[in-house]
Amino acid sequence: MSETESAAAAPVAAAESKPRRLRGHKKGAVTCCVASSARPGVVASSGEDGCLCWFDLRTKDALLTMEAANKPISSICFKPGNEDFVYISAGNEILSFDVRMGTQSKPLETYNYNRDEINQIAVSSKGFLAAADDSGDVKIVNTIQKCLYKRLREAHTSICSSVQFIPWRPWTAITGGLDSKLAAWDFSKGRTLFSIDYGSPELQNGSSSGSAGQCFNPAFVHSVAVSEEGILGGLYKGPPRAAILTTRSKGAELGDGSCNQSRAKRIHLDYTMGGHTAAVSCVIW
Repeated sequence: MSETESAAAAPVAAAESKPRRLRGHKKGAVTCCVASSARPGVVASSGEDGCLCWFDLRTKDALLTMEAANKPISSICFKPGNEDFVYISAGNEILSFDVRMGTQSKPLETYNYNRDEINQIAVSSKGFLAAADDSGDVKIVNTIQKCLYKRLREAHTSICSSVQFIPWRPWTAITGGLDSKLAAWDFSKGRTLFSIDYGSPELQNGSSSGSAGQCFNPAFVHSVAVSEEGILGGLYKGPPRAAILTTRSKGAELGDGSCNQSRAKRIHLDYTMGGHTAAVSCVIW
């Protein structure tokens, strides 16, 4: 490539690497953003303005902006197998919409089983919907029979901030909370399979490298993410495992959901390995 061609290509490459800013919400913060697994490039977001926005990254503007609620929307998720349907949570209420109806879409389903504000919702391929709320409870709703299926309680002593289903274990769910606990559930029976307290002195001071670090912030569990395919392509048959994000001043921590908390293995990705030197807000595989 000649010098002239290189000079001409440089601005193009810089433009392509510049982050996209998606605009669609009227005011306030964007509270949740999820990407479609069935439609590459499609992203849905929710905000404090009570709106649901639908984006296609191949276009410039929002494809759809729907006034879904008259209060802030805390969480949004697609319905597995049919991503034209989305579920949202607003306050202590869950609503579902068919986005093909456009701005005139009305709620198809409404659930009011949670007593406190919902922080996150998740839907399984079996048609179960989980909602984690400020009371520490998780409500499991059967969306096929339109009824409350189970109430998961007593594992968390504070706000339950996150909930996810395990795709390769259809009756297992994982929850995390601001009590620094991670819990795995057999939600068909409404009982815990195991629980890990990331705020315990043993886990606070232990280290896989043998060096103890100092913790300035509580080990709150803000988010839980689960692999779609399972460990080693679904070959793993042991206890469910999840990546736990804890807000700390010096790095992100990857926890291993072992049934025996005293033997839990951990990997510290901190500033000594060239990582973050301030609070970590997000982690993804």
